[in-house]
Amino acid sequence: MENASKALIIAGAILLAILIISLGILIYNQASSVVNENTMDSVEVSQFNTQFTQYEGTKSGSTVRSLAQAVLSSNVSQDDDDRKVSLTVVDGGSNYQIVTTSTDQIDNLEKISTGGTYDIECAYSTTGANSGLVTSITATKK
Repeated sequence: MENASKALIIAGAILLAILIISLGILIYNQASSVVNENTMDSVEVSQFNTQFTQYEGTKSGSTVRSLAQAVLSSNVSQDDDDRKVSLTVVDGGSNYQIVTTSTDQIDNLEKISTGGTYDIECAYSTTGANSGLVTSITATKK
């Protein structure tokens, strides 16, 4: 009788240990999925891209300057360097980086002719966790 009660206590302790270990693994898996989730869902990708795609097409130089401000504002608010956008202006064969992803500042803004007309095109990421996001924008002077 004494052996049977000890066996039941040991069995209960083993079951309790298995329960605690399983609970720990469950919590770890849930926490790691939250930490590793750098991807954006389709709604977030659409919202991110909309702030830039609204400028696509043939636009004036003043619109390109507004686009530069929007890109800078977006880059400053991004923690992930892969989600930063660069803006390049092509003017007669010369390429000017207006907003770069590394410095988060506006350079060469004065080289955008406010009276000029520009074709604006967005380029999208095709690989990785940020697939589908706008990564660079090119404004080509007509």
